[in-house]
Amino acid sequence: MTQNLSSYKIFYTVAKYENISKAAKELYISQPAISKSIRKLEESLEVRLFNRSSKGVTLTDEGAMLFSHVEEAFSVLEKGEDKLRRSLELGVGHIKLGVSTTLCKYMLLPYLNTFIKSNPHIKISIFCQSSSETLDLIASGGIDIGFVSMIRQMKDITFNPTGEIKDTFVASASYLDNLRLRGCRKENYLSEGTLMLLNKQNMTRKYVETNLLDCIDTSESIEVSSLELLIDFAKIGLGISCVIKDFVKDDIEAGNLIELPSPVKIPPRPVGFAYKRGATLSPAVKQFIGDASLMKR
Repeated sequence: MTQNLSSYKIFYTVAKYENISKAAKELYISQPAISKSIRKLEESLEVRLFNRSSKGVTLTDEGAMLFSHVEEAFSVLEKGEDKLRRSLELGVGHIKLGVSTTLCKYMLLPYLNTFIKSNPHIKISIFCQSSSETLDLIASGGIDIGFVSMIRQMKDITFNPTGEIKDTFVASASYLDNLRLRGCRKENYLSEGTLMLLNKQNMTRKYVETNLLDCIDTSESIEVSSLELLIDFAKIGLGISCVIKDFVKDDIEAGNLIELPSPVKIPPRPVGFAYKRGATLSPAVKQFIGDASLMKR
């Protein structure tokens, strides 16, 4: 296209009104400026676009051909503007969110339920993987935002905490009874029992091992792919599982699981929303983060 959009806007308006004076009022520019723009367009295209008379202007056959395409183009632009305007009014948008299955089920799901009811026109695509993989996706631009546990600050990631989680060890009463029958003392449960941990790539596993490095040997532990399986395996007496305390609170209160003392205090971990530092966030993502301040801590 050899001409800029403003030249075709002037051409379109003059053709619509068939009058340069009316077009000037519509576009808030002078009549000489309109005449000059039309003349330059005709010179560039090497064709006469208007027949001029004392009554006004009318399109030539060539001008009518061009007008049909310009009219269609401006109609598409107007529809685009209307669609955008309606989207903003309705709160339409698309959020690509990364979160681990565990955090999604136990922490994010209630918030998602509330957010979707308040913002039904916002589409949310959820990518379930570990927190470390979610952070990698944020850094590469694969997703807009992640709900993660952060064990260290990252220079290219902005983190908005919404709460915290605490790691603990649990086992069934029957498993602990068997340890006692084997002569295992209470303070040695973790060192002599069968430990069940998440896989070594998991952020929770790394965090727990960092804090227990000098107290417990985890090299012989059973690796499990999900927290849900860790909880289920502990319930059936397979061993001692490292889990997130809030997620087994009901089982502990019901006596299905027994919480074991840790040889060292494991500090709580913050959880919240993470996104690429300096990224331009869409209105939908901003709404999502803003509403997260209401999330139950």
